[in-house]
Amino acid sequence: MKYITKYRSPNYNSRNNSKIKLIIIHYTALKDYKYAISYLCSKEKKVSAHYLISQDGLVYALVEDKFRAWHAGQAYWQGITDINSISIGIELDYNPYGKNNRFTYKMLSSLKILLLKIKKKYKINKNNILAHSDVAPFRKKDPGEHFPWTSLSSSKLILNFKKIKKNEIIVLEKWFKNYKIKSKKNIIIISLSLLGYDTRQIHKNIKLYNKLIRAYRIRYINKIDYAKKNIIYETVLKHLFKKLLTKN
Repeated sequence: MKYITKYRSPNYNSRNNSKIKLIIIHYTALKDYKYAISYLCSKEKKVSAHYLISQDGLVYALVEDKFRAWHAGQAYWQGITDINSISIGIELDYNPYGKNNRFTYKMLSSLKILLLKIKKKYKINKNNILAHSDVAPFRKKDPGEHFPWTSLSSSKLILNFKKIKKNEIIVLEKWFKNYKIKSKKNIIIISLSLLGYDTRQIHKNIKLYNKLIRAYRIRYINKIDYAKKNIIYETVLKHLFKKLLTKN
């Protein structure tokens, strides 16, 4: 894969020897890739990403992997709050309200190649290829409800737990029952926490709970299944079950 390196962002600092563990996928929400490059390379904006992929599938390398780009902001995953130090940030030239409101075939093809390359290089777990909304569900939505996660799943880049059956998660239900955790809401919260999500405040804040559930639903549940009874509960348990069985 060839990168375009003639544009470089000044917005980065040291990782302080932190190991790269995550890949965070964003969308720019800007009018086009040229404006996005200008924005991400502006010293005044104080934001950046390691890579930007255009609608035509061109990959712009804006910050070297070894540096800490400023893309995640206030975020959390698996107990870590300095997400920028342990992640690679990829911006997609996409705006849900603009002319660039499609995740094109060329863009997705380049994204898959880039993800595979980064994943192999840094030995990143499938569960750690994330949406910005995974690490910042209370304030971010990108890459949004139209991003085709199933395409990444089909390419075996991320976890695929669709084929796990109900009877396979009984062992998890028994585990929760042994610890006298019977409420489905509490099981969902604990499971999301084990997966990596920020659940610190949602026990006592229903608005934050709903935002987290919305972020998870958009990422993992097909729209036609939204109304199914217990869909969040069953999906979260299947996800956790698959994660526990997956080494990388």
